[in-house]
Amino acid sequence: MRITHVESIRVPLPAADPAFNWRRGLLGSSPDGEAAVLRIGTDDGATGVALATRPGMAAAVEDIVNRVLREQLTGEDPLQREYLWHRMWEIDRTEELPLPVLGLVDIALWDLAGRITSQPVWQLLGGFRTRIPAYASTVTFATIEEFLDVATQCLELGYQAVKLHAWGDARADAELARRLREHVGPDIPLMYDGSAGFDLPDAIYLGKALAASGFLWYEEPMREFNVTAYGRLARAVEIPLLVAETSDGAHMNSADFISAGAATFGVRTSASTRGGITGSMRTAHLADAFRLRAEVLGDEVASRHLSMAIPNTTFYESLITSNVVRKKPEIDSEGFVHAPTDPGIALPAGLDYPRVLQPYVDTGS
Repeated sequence: MRITHVESIRVPLPAADPAFNWRRGLLGSSPDGEAAVLRIGTDDGATGVALATRPGMAAAVEDIVNRVLREQLTGEDPLQREYLWHRMWEIDRTEELPLPVLGLVDIALWDLAGRITSQPVWQLLGGFRTRIPAYASTVTFATIEEFLDVATQCLELGYQAVKLHAWGDARADAELARRLREHVGPDIPLMYDGSAGFDLPDAIYLGKALAASGFLWYEEPMREFNVTAYGRLARAVEIPLLVAETSDGAHMNSADFISAGAATFGVRTSASTRGGITGSMRTAHLADAFRLRAEVLGDEVASRHLSMAIPNTTFYESLITSNVVRKKPEIDSEGFVHAPTDPGIALPAGLDYPRVLQPYVDTGS
């Protein structure tokens, strides 16, 4: 089997409804736009796809496919995922690919392998569980009272934990954390994600407040450019740190955070930021060797597969973007997400499936 076709297909990407905000200083949800589907086909008609949804990715993926990837991948064996994963890192050396683009080829190749074998990717990866509890991961709401209302709705819908994306103000966020703990009681797991909003002094202040409120983990309080700063933070606060979400370098970079003593809860892993499925699993195995967690980022379809395959992950992240809260359809009444059953990775609803997934035929082109 050989790769014969590599293309990027633009598909509509509707705006979030309703629109939402992140912390102060970050852009909120994007307006209507385009996503890109990377589609890889073989000489026997097998197809694998991967979806890039971040703003601007449609043009970026189309460009890299036309300039580089089609030539580099055509004629290769699609089952040699390790070799092609290394090839993508070689391409990145000169292209400096955006993180969401770096893993797209790997995701599409895993999808193709699952379709060939009629297995979901989490089973190809070995499989560890068939369900996992979900936590409600909030966007940024206007007031403490609204956050508390959203938390109540989430728990009533079955979510088993709540994570805050708050305002990026250390004093205000500390008060929100205290009020939320008081509101939900001592037994509900709570987490906090700073979205890189702080310098070291404010990160220390807030970390101490989160520890006092019994939060489970403290995620990305600072930009992840300086591992030394994270090591100092880890030594200054008692709350465990969850790190290495947006830093470049996949497991290679995660290793620096672990070595510095900065990953006191664990590291983030995801298909979109750690170099696809292969990079995500390398990161998870690295963390496991140090008896740390590898928490899967986001509620992308690929994240469901990773959550079922990685033993040292705790929860599935489900983004809550509105008040009134809308529970995601993949989450059951008890707050669990179940293992996908379709072959490959599968794509979310709403795409032009006939055009994206139709088998390739030899047209002489």
